[in-house]
Amino acid sequence: MITRKILASLTLCLLFSSAALGQTGRLAEEADDAFKKGYYFNAIELYKKAYTVEKKAATKAELIFKVAESYRALGDVQQAQVWYEKAIKAQLNDPVAYFWVGEMQKQQGLYADAIASYNKYKEKKSNDPRADAGIATCQMAQKWKDDPTRYSVDPEVLLNTPQYDFTPAFADKKNETIVFTSSRPAATGSDSDPIMGEAFTDLFTSSRDRLGKWSEPVKLPLEINTEGNEGAPIFNSKRTVMYFTRCPYEKKKVHGCDIWMSKKVGNNFSAPTMLALKPQGGKDDTLVVGHPALSDDETMLVFASDASFAGRLGGKDLYMVRLDRDGKPTGTPQNLGAEVNTPKDEMFPFLRFNGNLYFSSTGHNGMGGMDMYMAEKTGDGTWGHTENMKSPLNSAADDFSIAFDGEFDRGFFTSNRAGGKGQDDIWRFYMPDLVFALQGNVYDKVTGQPIEGAKVSVVGTNGSNFSALTDDNGGFAFVENGKDRYIKEETSYSIIAEKEGYLVVKDQITTVGLTESTTFVKEYFLQPIIKEIKLPQILYDVDEFFLRPEAKDSLEVLYTTLVDNPNIVIELRSHTDARPTRRYKGGNMELSQKRAQSCVNYMIEKGIDPARMVPVGRGPEEPIITMDQIKAMATKEEKEAAHQMNRRTDFKVIRTDFVPGTGSVPPGNGGNN
Repeated sequence: MITRKILASLTLCLLFSSAALGQTGRLAEEADDAFKKGYYFNAIELYKKAYTVEKKAATKAELIFKVAESYRALGDVQQAQVWYEKAIKAQLNDPVAYFWVGEMQKQQGLYADAIASYNKYKEKKSNDPRADAGIATCQMAQKWKDDPTRYSVDPEVLLNTPQYDFTPAFADKKNETIVFTSSRPAATGSDSDPIMGEAFTDLFTSSRDRLGKWSEPVKLPLEINTEGNEGAPIFNSKRTVMYFTRCPYEKKKVHGCDIWMSKKVGNNFSAPTMLALKPQGGKDDTLVVGHPALSDDETMLVFASDASFAGRLGGKDLYMVRLDRDGKPTGTPQNLGAEVNTPKDEMFPFLRFNGNLYFSSTGHNGMGGMDMYMAEKTGDGTWGHTENMKSPLNSAADDFSIAFDGEFDRGFFTSNRAGGKGQDDIWRFYMPDLVFALQGNVYDKVTGQPIEGAKVSVVGTNGSNFSALTDDNGGFAFVENGKDRYIKEETSYSIIAEKEGYLVVKDQITTVGLTESTTFVKEYFLQPIIKEIKLPQILYDVDEFFLRPEAKDSLEVLYTTLVDNPNIVIELRSHTDARPTRRYKGGNMELSQKRAQSCVNYMIEKGIDPARMVPVGRGPEEPIITMDQIKAMATKEEKEAAHQMNRRTDFKVIRTDFVPGTGSVPPGNGGNN
């Protein structure tokens, strides 16, 4: 679909469907001629007049269909849908109207309705693959709409009018001035464009102040603007040269479009010169060359054309041509190939600083109308891996002509979606910063009460280092750090929560790979160091002291505690149940000592300094469940479970002044105390 003023000027031939072949009467012939020339606004009026004088029902239905086709070419999808539905009601002898109703509904974001229309078309013409393709596109577009990217978009209200405003380009080194295309009333000339029924487009400029407010747009001088259409500008990196599209106009004549170049001196522009890009080198033929894009090093120009250069795939294709030192084309334009171009239209290219190509297309899978795409630079003058830029940059409407603000992930694009002022409008976009925060509370693990004055320290892989003390509710928060933020993108953080008299707790968070803003909420429970600390599931077989595999897993808790608290020395205590053992001369005391020593030996194997651990066998002296309680239990299973609870290992902190690397051995290491 062709909807833009400059773009519509590029469309000089559109094939009618089989329903539109019959031509009756002078008015219908004049309407067909206007349509073929791309004068869609005039064609609509002529088709409607022809309808009022036509007598045959079949021909009247064909004329209605042609009105719908003209509205579609103008980009008025709502009116196009109305007239396609009228053609169906008038019993048009071609089911293709159902397909176009679906297309118009798709371009209004009415995806469920569009699918229903495509299915009606399939019932009448099952061999046309376009219906299944339309259904698949609607399903995909709905997913993109429901799960948009993080881009934020808004209309640039101060630049837009009820008319056409589009294709902005940065025109100064600070990117605070733009030049854009507009058909607002101040445009040059008094004639109306027969394509759109409005004023011809001119290039306007505006600058924004420190507060971001745009000045009243001013038309560029007559050296640039004519009574025809000018638009789609681009500037070199120094902002001293402007390339733009010009489409001349003469009544009763059809002209194509060319790319022109003008040098900027101060606030003035030199008389532009036309670039010799068309195969014939002529300037009055009907071929189209337009929408220039300039590489960062200014050695390459990418543009759109319907000219029959080698490799053309159909419609408007994108081409690349080399530029000499004067910015003039040299050599033959090269088609960008099937990775970029399709049998339909590819237009409005933009080359970013990294060489990636952005463009708009009606041929790649999209959300409805014209969509914007990105193709990665794959070589010198080659691009591939084309991807749709998805919602919200794209919509069911027409979205095109993206322009990035230097290396920032922000800029402008054009859209005729709802929310603007008029036809096409300029929209701004930016990628909002990912916002991260860390907050939480610190509690006493035994009492569950909040700990006031606990220190929470954070160290980031980006070199950041910050800390805070908890409030009277045990709370802490790392959110905003002045105008900056504590927690940054693509960074991992180590966290320590500590308080005198407690074992420290260590933790980690990371924002690496996160694509949504996140607040990390943590709760840290600090263990008082004066309490005995039970280790989970350090269990033993009856009369054995070797560590079972699950016991080794459980000892990871102790290992982590010792690593996180390098200054503590612990007493590691093992217990037995009350039943006597016959394997050890020292009885349960010897067995429990061996069990404690087996835990210490395992910790030593993992790298813990033996000077930090005192193995102590407590035997059956400190049961959790007494023998009297066990004897009172009803079943053997209950009793065995109780004995198992008594066969346990725990530890307590006996010193907090250990100096790593000293090799000192605590008093009583290896004894039963």
